[in-house]
Amino acid sequence: MKPIRLLTGILTVGVWTLLSRVLGFVRDVLIASYLGPGPMMDAFVAAFRLPNMFRRFFAEGAFNAAFVPMFSKRYEAGEGAESFASLALSGLGLVLLLLTGLAMLFMPALVWATAEGFAGDARFDLTVDFGRIVFPYILFISLAALFSGVLNATGRFAAAAAAPVILNVMLVTAMCAAALMGWAVVRALVWTIPFAGMAQLALVWQAARRAGLNIKPVRPRWTPEMARLVRIALPAAMAGGVMQINLLVGQQVASNYDKAVSWLYAADRLYQLPLGVIGIAVGIVLLPDLSRRLKTGDGSGAREAYSRAGEISLALTIPSAVALMVIPLPLVSVLFERGAFNTDDTAATALAVMIYGLGLPAFVLQKILQPQFFAREDTKRPFQYALVAMAVNAAVAIGLSFYIGWIGAAIATTLSAWAMVWLLVRGTRRYGDVARFDFRFRQRIWRIALASVLMGAVLWWASVALTPAFGYGGWRWLALMILIAIGAFSYFGFGRLLGAFKAREFREALSR
Repeated sequence: MKPIRLLTGILTVGVWTLLSRVLGFVRDVLIASYLGPGPMMDAFVAAFRLPNMFRRFFAEGAFNAAFVPMFSKRYEAGEGAESFASLALSGLGLVLLLLTGLAMLFMPALVWATAEGFAGDARFDLTVDFGRIVFPYILFISLAALFSGVLNATGRFAAAAAAPVILNVMLVTAMCAAALMGWAVVRALVWTIPFAGMAQLALVWQAARRAGLNIKPVRPRWTPEMARLVRIALPAAMAGGVMQINLLVGQQVASNYDKAVSWLYAADRLYQLPLGVIGIAVGIVLLPDLSRRLKTGDGSGAREAYSRAGEISLALTIPSAVALMVIPLPLVSVLFERGAFNTDDTAATALAVMIYGLGLPAFVLQKILQPQFFAREDTKRPFQYALVAMAVNAAVAIGLSFYIGWIGAAIATTLSAWAMVWLLVRGTRRYGDVARFDFRFRQRIWRIALASVLMGAVLWWASVALTPAFGYGGWRWLALMILIAIGAFSYFGFGRLLGAFKAREFREALSR
């Protein structure tokens, strides 16, 4: 077996994801500035969330959770992996064409089901209009996800990780061009989305061809392999897309409050940065690696990969979570407060950021724990756990909304994430030691947590000292950069002193 270089793969995916998320921040800053919290931004957020929600089911969430392990094992054993992928491509494409046609036809019902609070005001018709334009994105991005899964399973991560950059480059360019030409920015924004999906699909399709993987559309056929794929993918739809469903429940609650959908969206973008760079990158690399190791009976290698993935993830996630909880106001004010986004919007968004920060380690742990099930083609248990987590989310979000309003949705998302982690940890016990973190992980994790807490104390003191600078235009960016640098240096300094990580181990992992 040609091994997947775990740390190199994580860094490759992480760097491209970081670039995508930075450009995504530029995109969201422009959206907040040009559209501002209000009817137009609420409508765009609700419309764009529709294809993204289904993408989690038909792409990264359900389909790839089933497809990647099955493809990886066939690829490793030389058992017709390309023909299997071609059949999967054609079947997925047919389902997506039907879904897109139905969604376009029944868009008003879909909007009502996901943002019922919009009914009766201008936001509803806007969301229906925008939804019909952006929904075809699901077809292109889901097919792109299949090719990305193929590339990842063969240890080629760069092209698949680079594809999301195209979306943000095209959206930023479209908004800036529309603003300069005096056109409607929101129209330029929504019309660019499906074309960006086409560009992403073209990139990964060509990358697969250059890698010698001949995957192309064929006549869809119902074979035993496709039946097994569907049986595994259906429960994975809920397990992989639980976060999106929870966000939609939150959107339903928030849609009954003025500007709340926009506030939660802005907060979501902030915690999605470390989640994407760390959690999603680790999950993408870990799943095919575990699948191939388990196929060959390499239990010790599987445990080593799992433990190092967890260690790397939490070494970066825990300090990020502490930073989101300690300095949410400076982050939100510098990144979003301009144009139509005012100080009241900053305060509301910062509160949501702080609550999401509490849940960030749980969101990342889910990405590490779920591959233990998916690599064994077990999607039923994560599906059952997801049902429990969704029930927790709905009960807390709706129940708290009567007492504390829209912020109950953010609290519910965080609590349900931790509930899901607890259930996943309990579920992995059945697999024995191979699915448990090793001694080195247990020895390091408390050191990582302590270094993060100490960094948080330093960050809080530094943010108080720099408070005057955050009130002066261009100085705000410099103050934020100084704050981030102080946090980074203090965390790695405390981490080295406490033995949370060692440079030698990092170099050895890169060279393997």
